[in-house]
Amino acid sequence: MVTKADFQLVRSLADKHSRLEHGLFVAEGDKLVGEIIANPEWHIERLFVTEGSKVSSSQAEVVSPKEIERLSALKSAPRSIALVRIPKRKAFVPSADELVIALDEVQDPGNLGTIIRTADWYGIRRIVCSPTTADCFAPKVVQATMGALLRVEVHYCDLPEWLGIVRDKGIPTYATTLDGKDIHTAPLSRGGVIIMGNEGKGVSPAVQAMVEHKLFIPPYPADRHGSESLNVAIATAITCENFRNKKG
Repeated sequence: MVTKADFQLVRSLADKHSRLEHGLFVAEGDKLVGEIIANPEWHIERLFVTEGSKVSSSQAEVVSPKEIERLSALKSAPRSIALVRIPKRKAFVPSADELVIALDEVQDPGNLGTIIRTADWYGIRRIVCSPTTADCFAPKVVQATMGALLRVEVHYCDLPEWLGIVRDKGIPTYATTLDGKDIHTAPLSRGGVIIMGNEGKGVSPAVQAMVEHKLFIPPYPADRHGSESLNVAIATAITCENFRNKKG
């Protein structure tokens, strides 16, 4: 039976401050919950399932469809909901051949979720975010990643400071800007940091100062007058594609 305190806890985890206070986030759906159970790096604190759920765990607490509907934040209630411990991330400096994405004030949860999925697709295992970037453990982001959050580490830190350390190590930094070099012809290294900026303002001045190489994603044809810019998640995907398929 789900208690009043259980309902209050699960609902409170929609808020970032509550997630930080409890150190927990919510994962919904058999596929995602099943992946978490199968991954020893993640720890489930509570697990609620209904009859018919494909999730198998000794932790499972069987609840009614009405109870799980009240617990769920989704329009269509899932058959399983887990409260998962937020992992603690250690500070790191990437190796010379590691490709990392850095996000500067990317605030839309859907964009962040899509970027995490894109990173997973292109074998990018770490993303570094400014503190003002959307929380990767927010319910909308968790769902949008479609499980990619389990494979891609997301770190939050003072981004200009971290980028300064990275540059001191000789690791190249790139950002997409309107005054950059054509990404299709610009020289790109195997490793480095791809910096993507805010949906409206782009890369902030403090982060811009840490950029060594500016890249531009041209429209087609090049002289076409259309949209002013690309969605940040789409721009990230195009940038990753160019880095991963660069010859030499």
